[in-house]
Amino acid sequence: MGEAAPLRVVVASDAFKGSLTSLEVADAVRLGLLDAVPRARVLVVPVADGGEGTVAAALASGWTGLAVEVHGPTGEPVSATLAVRAPADGVAAAGPSTGPAGSTVVVEMADCCGLGRLPGGVPAPLTASSRGLGEAVRAALDLGAGEVVVGVGGSASTVGGAGLLVALGARLLDADGHDLPDGGAALAGLARLDLTGLDPRLAAIRLVLAADVDSPLLGPTGAAAVFAPQKGATAADVTLLEGALCRWAEAVTTALGGSRPAPGSATPPDLPGAGAAGGVGFALIAVLGAERRSGVDVVLDLVGLDDALSGADLVVTGEGALDAQTLAGKAVAGVARRAGAHGIPVVAVCGRRDLDDSGLAALGVRTAYPLADVEPDLARSFTNARGLLRHTGARIAGDWLSDPRR
Repeated sequence: MGEAAPLRVVVASDAFKGSLTSLEVADAVRLGLLDAVPRARVLVVPVADGGEGTVAAALASGWTGLAVEVHGPTGEPVSATLAVRAPADGVAAAGPSTGPAGSTVVVEMADCCGLGRLPGGVPAPLTASSRGLGEAVRAALDLGAGEVVVGVGGSASTVGGAGLLVALGARLLDADGHDLPDGGAALAGLARLDLTGLDPRLAAIRLVLAADVDSPLLGPTGAAAVFAPQKGATAADVTLLEGALCRWAEAVTTALGGSRPAPGSATPPDLPGAGAAGGVGFALIAVLGAERRSGVDVVLDLVGLDDALSGADLVVTGEGALDAQTLAGKAVAGVARRAGAHGIPVVAVCGRRDLDDSGLAALGVRTAYPLADVEPDLARSFTNARGLLRHTGARIAGDWLSDPRR
């Protein structure tokens, strides 16, 4: 009889935020699996949930990176990266003026004007802007993109997408006809939104909002009330920003012609996802006509996870903490759902596990391997995460690769 075919494992983990990237996590697990079972075939597929790390996941899957200069959240110049995939003819994008028509381009808010781009890490809840994201979208238009995917997690601003639209040609005017400064607080002085200068190329592309947040723009579950405190806003700031977003929503409705929605349908500020990323979802959906899709599913499609799963015996996924947010639609949930559809068992690595066995079962995960079980000290776990994950990969191989279908 011939020698048995080597077992095939797919490692598709999100990043361990503050410690390792998605690719670094997966590679450490891969090495551990191979330490224990050298003949195993291990395929690494970096993933993300549609927010921070989305562009990196695409680049690690073979997309082309293009650096563009945009404004950071408080106006400083930053270099952001677009991920570009040429259309099916295989022509590679070479630059902003020579990219092939029909390219798919991924832009990431966190990379352009997210919390990680705040100078010195100092929050600016009233003045931070989404302008840089609009500049990145404009760079994608310059490439001749046929589709632009916008990953919006990690926003530093609460501006309803006003800066995004300004970068794409809109004008925000006060009562004297002067342009407003950037930032959510400035929207309180908005008299009129002028969309006549909006880039006409936007009408010819498919725009996708990658977001799992289904919050509306306004109210107790909206952009200011829920998310602004995470960006440094005080209770007084939240009240100010909520009022400013109300004024913004009124101006957008007027600029769009004040058309009323069909009976029983939501008004634009109430649309699911309008509150995503400080309200950027509102501008993308209501003004630019973006299609909202699950951020996890968008990324898993971009990186070709379904193709990678073909013939796999085991899937290893993971993220820094397995908790209630994981159940709400993080990368682990998406990977486990797709692997389950193929009948492939799934295990997870994590820094910390807060889910009980029923929570893991709801995810479709057979078991989890927290690094905290090996190294309870959080600081040492962060510092030694790579080695701990390699050790964990060997444990997984010992537990699962002898009988992967159990």
